[in-house]
Amino acid sequence: MSRDLTPAELDGLLKAGAVTLVDVREPPEYAAERIEGAVLHPLSRFDAHALPAGKLVFQCGVGKRSLAALHRAAEAGLPPAQNLAGGLAAWKQAGFPTIRG
Repeated sequence: MSRDLTPAELDGLLKAGAVTLVDVREPPEYAAERIEGAVLHPLSRFDAHALPAGKLVFQCGVGKRSLAALHRAAEAGLPPAQNLAGGLAAWKQAGFPTIRG
């Protein structure tokens, strides 16, 4: 079963190269600010079968859209994924860096 990750847990997994972070926000949001290494797959055009292979973690602004993406991926029969609890807002609040612009 999938579970939420804290920003610190995600940071460790990203540094280890153990997961792919999937940002499900819209392109302008992603362009304005994002977590380094995140790949864009907007929820508005979500296709579970177009996602990269491997262990996935979904992320959005605050966690609502990423949970929807997680459920859509599960409904499509993909392996269990994880969610960044609180999204980009929690990541920044925990003091982790972002890429702007």
